[in-house]
Amino acid sequence: MTEQSFTLTSYLARAARALVETSATTTGQGAGLTRGQVRDFERGRIRLTEEQRLALQHALEELGAVFIADDEAAGAGTGVGVRLKFSAEKARRIDTWEGEGGPAYEDDV
Repeated sequence: MTEQSFTLTSYLARAARALVETSATTTGQGAGLTRGQVRDFERGRIRLTEEQRLALQHALEELGAVFIADDEAAGAGTGVGVRLKFSAEKARRIDTWEGEGGPAYEDDV
């Protein structure tokens, strides 16, 4: 999660849980919530306290979700979102790709 201000919403929680392919029960256990609380929050039926929302966000992040804050302050206006973390293997491959080709030099073209 970036340093920007972010509040977990019901639709982001639902999207994150779908992305990480986990049950409301498993997610709730990680957050100290019941299955019903998770489902009701995702459907907008109940509001969670700030502490509960942070616990739910943390549980979803532990399961592999990465939340993206709205970047409106930077002028990009990209909006909030959620994606999957890179796998360990993919992160290793990215490091390899970035190291290929030697050091970068100034371009005199």
